[in-house]
Amino acid sequence: MAIVMDGNGRWAKQRYMPRLFGHRQGIASLKRCVKACVNRNIKALTVFAFSSENWNRPAEEVSGLMDLLVKLMRSELPELHEQGVRVCIVGEREGLSDAVRASATEAENVTSNNTRMVLNVCINYGGRWDIAQAAARLAAENLAITPDSLQGAMALSHVPDPDLLIRTGGEQRISNFLLWQCAYSELYFTETLWPDFDEAALDAALADYAGRERRFGKTSAQVQVDNPAC
Repeated sequence: MAIVMDGNGRWAKQRYMPRLFGHRQGIASLKRCVKACVNRNIKALTVFAFSSENWNRPAEEVSGLMDLLVKLMRSELPELHEQGVRVCIVGEREGLSDAVRASATEAENVTSNNTRMVLNVCINYGGRWDIAQAAARLAAENLAITPDSLQGAMALSHVPDPDLLIRTGGEQRISNFLLWQCAYSELYFTETLWPDFDEAALDAALADYAGRERRFGKTSAQVQVDNPAC
C-alpha cells in the first residue's frame, strides 16, 4: 500500500494555525496509520513525506519539515523496531542535510533485520527521478534497458508494487509519486485531510479496494475463470 499524505496545511489553516502545526498533526496520523497497518498484516507501506518538488515551498516550511522528519526518525525508531518494522528511506539523498542523512542511516541500520512490515518513507523523491536514476544505473553498467531490468533498478525494488494507492485531502492526482510502480495499482481518493485519517478511514479504503476486480489487461470473464472463488 502507498499513501500520498495530503492536507496538513489546509487542516492547520482551518484552525487558524501555521502550516507546520498541521505537519505535526500529520506525524501523529502517520504513527496511527503505521500501527494500524502492522495490525492488519500489511507487508509494505510507502508514504510520500517530501517530494522533489516540495523544495519550492517557503524556506521556513521546508526547514521545519526537515526538522520534523529528523525528530520522527529518532523518536519513533524504538517503537518501530519493537513492532518489527523495517524502515527504508527512499529518494535522492544528495542535497539533504547531514542530520537527515544520519537519521535515515540510523533508522535503516537499526531495523534492517525486521520482517513484519517494510515502511518506505519517501524523502526528496519523485517518480521521474526514480525512472531516470534506474535507467542511468543500467546504462553505466552497459546493461540493456528493459521493463524487467528497470524494475530491478528502481529505488523501491525491495518491495512489490503497491496494490492500493491512497491519496487524502481531496485532490485526484498522484503528483509524481511512484509513476512506474503504480502502473496497475488501484487508486483511492478521499476528502479526508491527512491529520484526520484514522483507522476507520483506513478500513474504508481497504473495504473499497476489496470490492474491486483487478484484471491486469484480462477480461472479467478470464479473471473469473482464473479465480473461481472470487
